[in-house]
Amino acid sequence: MDMDIKQIQDLIRFVSKSGVNEVSIEQQDFKITIKTNQPQTGVVTTTIPAASAENTVVPSITVTTPVVTAVAPQAEDTSKYITVKSPMIGTFYRSASPEKPLLVNVGDEIKGGDVLCIIEAMKLFNEIESEVSGRIVKILVDNASPVEYDQPLFVVDPA
Repeated sequence: MDMDIKQIQDLIRFVSKSGVNEVSIEQQDFKITIKTNQPQTGVVTTTIPAASAENTVVPSITVTTPVVTAVAPQAEDTSKYITVKSPMIGTFYRSASPEKPLLVNVGDEIKGGDVLCIIEAMKLFNEIESEVSGRIVKILVDNASPVEYDQPLFVVDPA
């Protein structure tokens, strides 16, 4: 099992967001352990045996990620609004690809079954469909941002 640095970084992000304390993957010639001992910090140790002692590589990477907090709008009577939340951990995208138009914008009318965004998790792109009808009042997450499970994504006025 050969992992490139991008796959290792994706794995670090996934583990740090999942709330798991430690993940260890071990193959015959490859071992990776990711530990999250402190909030929002992942430590990775990778050992790859080489043909001779001169070529042995033991990199250690420490990654610290910022904490992102979404605050609900404090405007007029927001009690009638419905919050659409993320069903999974991943990366939030507002369009199917960079050259495609945004799926929804503030002010758009939506109905149940409409695709609101895409969340990429472990190289899988998941279309997130609306379960409510109404008008998009606010989009709470920036494009290409990491999201947590149950994190608010959209505020919808069902009226």
